[in-house]
Amino acid sequence: MTENVFTAMAEQLRATLVELYPDLPVDILARVQVEPPRDAAHGDMATNAALVIAKPARLPPAKIAAALVEKLGALPMVENAEAAGPGFVNLRLRESYMAGQIETVLAAGLGYGDSAIGAGRRVNVEYVSANPTGPMHVGHCRGAVVGDALANLLAKAGFAVTKEYYVNDAGAQVAALGWAAYWRYLRVIEPNLEEWTAEQVERRFGVTLQYRGDYLVAVGEALAEHHGASMAPQRIEGAPRADQAAAGVASALALGWFVDRAWLDAARERAVAMMMIAIREDLALLGVNQEVFLSERALVEANATDAAIAALEGKGLLYEGVLEPPKGKTPDDWEPRPQLLFRSTQFGDDVDRPLKKSDGSNTYFANDIACHADKLTRGFDLLIDVWGADHGGYVSRMGAAVKALSDGRVPLEVVLCQIVHVMKAGEPVRMSKRAGTYVTLRDLIEEVGRDAVRFTMLTRKSDAQMEFDLDKVVEQTRENPVFYVQYAHARCRSVLRQAGEPEVAKLAAAPLEHLRDKAELDLIRRLISWPRVVESAALAREPHRIAFFLHDLAADFHVLWNRGRDDSTLRFIREDEPAATAARLALVAATASVIRSGLGVMGVTPVEEMR
Repeated sequence: MTENVFTAMAEQLRATLVELYPDLPVDILARVQVEPPRDAAHGDMATNAALVIAKPARLPPAKIAAALVEKLGALPMVENAEAAGPGFVNLRLRESYMAGQIETVLAAGLGYGDSAIGAGRRVNVEYVSANPTGPMHVGHCRGAVVGDALANLLAKAGFAVTKEYYVNDAGAQVAALGWAAYWRYLRVIEPNLEEWTAEQVERRFGVTLQYRGDYLVAVGEALAEHHGASMAPQRIEGAPRADQAAAGVASALALGWFVDRAWLDAARERAVAMMMIAIREDLALLGVNQEVFLSERALVEANATDAAIAALEGKGLLYEGVLEPPKGKTPDDWEPRPQLLFRSTQFGDDVDRPLKKSDGSNTYFANDIACHADKLTRGFDLLIDVWGADHGGYVSRMGAAVKALSDGRVPLEVVLCQIVHVMKAGEPVRMSKRAGTYVTLRDLIEEVGRDAVRFTMLTRKSDAQMEFDLDKVVEQTRENPVFYVQYAHARCRSVLRQAGEPEVAKLAAAPLEHLRDKAELDLIRRLISWPRVVESAALAREPHRIAFFLHDLAADFHVLWNRGRDDSTLRFIREDEPAATAARLALVAATASVIRSGLGVMGVTPVEEMR
């Protein structure tokens, strides 16, 4: 694991406080922080320790600050310590200490920034989990990137991470997919193009075709190849036979047609299988590879939902009751009748939630409880779900269920992702060559490339709406963060190639005291903050902080590059100064390594040169 210099200083600070004030409570010491100051002119680190301990120590903050200035100022890595404001202490580190951290960066390589803060806690990160009813679209893309980067970030911070996709292959939408696939099958086995149009299917069978995209043509062809015409509907004259009445779809029978429910099951199963193949291919294009794909239908068929309901009942958390009518819009799961209700209000929810529909089947919420119960049985210490912002109202009820099932032991955290508006030439892009009604993930990747998609999706906090400008993400300007960061890495690699690709071990042994210019020291300050950024971003569940850090790191490097163009004594390679050259090459190599480390968390491939 890499030493976080801020954590190391905090530990030194707490030891100093214990020495000065031995009776301080442990919980008070835990609140002491060491952070970068808001104004870099105040130093490299700042602490609130004097303010935090003033009351339990029964001393004025200023007096405590003065004592800390004396103690911390004597530390070998501290150049200067001074009190500020009502009780803050600012620290400036020795330049030699900061420069010496370059050796640590180079020795750790891509492992620089790895942390043990996760302590091996088992975390399940579920993301994407799109209904397998059509191609992945831009909305799915943001959740996929945020979830994948968050999982990578947590792993770097020392958590044991499982990446999971929950396949919503049960319920009304997938049943509608079965009908759409069956319609495409009919279009294949009937060569007359005027027969079995979408309108005819709806009129003859009493259904609504929700999914009409061309992506289902291949499903119809596969069904026809496997089943031939054996699943063709049969016209019924008069009353249906007993076997037809038992096996047929009621709405079709009422209109004089026999459609076997088994045929629709076959169509649905083939459609879901083919859609999931396509979804996994699209995710692979995006660089997303999840280890677990959990099927909702498999859970239902294994009676997992019934088991979860029974578990809640065993805890005395279910009852028969009638919910009050909701204010405003009527939710889908409210009916003015006695229902089986979960006492979710005991765990922070607004209202108790129904688990059974009027026909006796489970609600969507009940199946989702089974999904999370399954995760709990697998021994996870923390569950994180990445959802679209339209599911925000679902957070409290799902959190209540997890809290109830785990007796409060396992928390559920939900990261919400707002919608993405795709723009080109200043206009919204809404149409897709595949889906016909929306921009697919594959469209986006083919337009600008995987790395540009992943990086751009992380340039804003996930709960903020985003415009994805197809023109700007490929511009080679400093206003394009994708280019700006990649250009910094490419420049680093150009310098190292020009120097003959020096060995890292030799660079780590370079005389780093030659790194004294302000631009060099600013770059070092940024580099050694990387472990702290990893930890803070992981604990906040905010992978966009990595993109922000990389942009700032790239800016610091570009400043140094430009300084070398203006002042020849600061150029990276100078034949007349081999010692300074070695030190600067070490700094360049360290910068490239940290950029690669950050891009690795984001799932972005660093470029060797810009074209």
